[in-house]
Amino acid sequence: MSDIVKQLDYIFKPRSIAVIGASENVTKWGYRVLERPIRTGYKGNIYAVNTQAKTILGKPSYASVKDIPGEIDMAVITTPFKQVPVVMRDCVEKGVKGVVLISAGFAETGLEGKKIEDHVVKIAREGGIRFVGPNGNGIWSAAANLNITFDLAPKPGNIAFISQSGTFGEYLVEMARNRGHGMRAFVAVGNQADLSAADYIEYFSQDDETRVILLYMEGVKDGRRFIDVCRQAVKKKPILLYKSGSTEAGTRAALSHTSSIAGSDIIFDHACRQAGVIRTQESFQTIEMAVALLHQPLPSGRRVGIVGTGGQGVVSADACQKLGLEVPEFDNHTAMQIMQTLPPHAPLPRNPVDFAGGYRTAMDEARTVEALMKLNYIDAVITNVPVNPLVWGLRIEKGDSNPRLQEAIKVAEEGIGYLCRLPKLYKKPLVCVRWQLKSSDDPYEAILIEGGVPIYDTPEQCARAIYGLVKYAEFRHR
Repeated sequence: MSDIVKQLDYIFKPRSIAVIGASENVTKWGYRVLERPIRTGYKGNIYAVNTQAKTILGKPSYASVKDIPGEIDMAVITTPFKQVPVVMRDCVEKGVKGVVLISAGFAETGLEGKKIEDHVVKIAREGGIRFVGPNGNGIWSAAANLNITFDLAPKPGNIAFISQSGTFGEYLVEMARNRGHGMRAFVAVGNQADLSAADYIEYFSQDDETRVILLYMEGVKDGRRFIDVCRQAVKKKPILLYKSGSTEAGTRAALSHTSSIAGSDIIFDHACRQAGVIRTQESFQTIEMAVALLHQPLPSGRRVGIVGTGGQGVVSADACQKLGLEVPEFDNHTAMQIMQTLPPHAPLPRNPVDFAGGYRTAMDEARTVEALMKLNYIDAVITNVPVNPLVWGLRIEKGDSNPRLQEAIKVAEEGIGYLCRLPKLYKKPLVCVRWQLKSSDDPYEAILIEGGVPIYDTPEQCARAIYGLVKYAEFRHR
């Protein structure tokens, strides 16, 4: 086990935690970071530290962390920033191994705050403590079922998310959760006074349950080490990065937010390319790409086949080419073969394949996707979620025993199940775009998601998902 794993296991897999500055005042951080792990089922021991109270939220309260009986793996500090040096020294004397420092008022406020921050770092390092922050909103860890950040805990998954902004990172995780995507861990790194983004990347690259690493960054501490760590980590798993502070206004905001000096975006972008880090143009694109990287095979090239109808295919083709993906024209033999499965009024398919608004069963669509995957000049496929027969003149109340409806549903389920098996069979990725806003009880989308086929709301999202797969495949090949 490496040193970084030993050190950060105390933070992401603690057997006991102490909340220093715990409070029953719901407006204070000391309330939130104590109430959340209690409510969301953390299994380890939880202790409250407050000089004025005997009990807080049903937990005994101690005047100092040093008064707590037994060992403490990790402490969460929420006290005013001027008290933090004394509190950190108490943690050292207690033998605490890890700290999440929520408190703000340090380097992000100016020189005086920077002096206090440096003093806290010196105390922690001399005492063998590694700490998160300051100036963040905490962590979530599926490994310990530990939540000190979210009102509604994320769904467990395989994505580790490292965010320099606590609130913005929390927003992105909530968006991911609302779309059904889970997290292995979340950490708001704040000022990175001690632990840096590179440390977290190194840690999660060695975690077997983490399969994709996401980053929201404003600036990087020790850029050379950051790139070196990324270069090693991407040999094991992809890293997706959205970096703000690429404009003059953004750079100024980053300095006041987390004391980050954003630096030259052109130089940083070049370094990321060399290291194999995939940068995104918008923040949520990291999660869109991550979902595809979690479940789909890597393509052997950047040639995309598109199946759909009308404008969906046109927009998909445009989106792919704008990202540098290729949409090769079908040869005549393939075009004539596919034409036999299309409605008589459909145009000759040249890529995209246009259904021309005609009704097709899910099995029809799966067979068309399979025809594209068999082509040696197609590396990935974008298609639509197969049409639910309930929307094609068969819209009948639930429970209706109409034989035609029941047969249509059976064929749809068989076709979607077959579609889910194609990526593994042909070792080519497949992503879907939905026709309409997802229904909470749509059984067809549920089958696709269970089968590992990502579903997106727009053709552009589908193209970006394929782009992420292509970029990571190209780096791994290189």
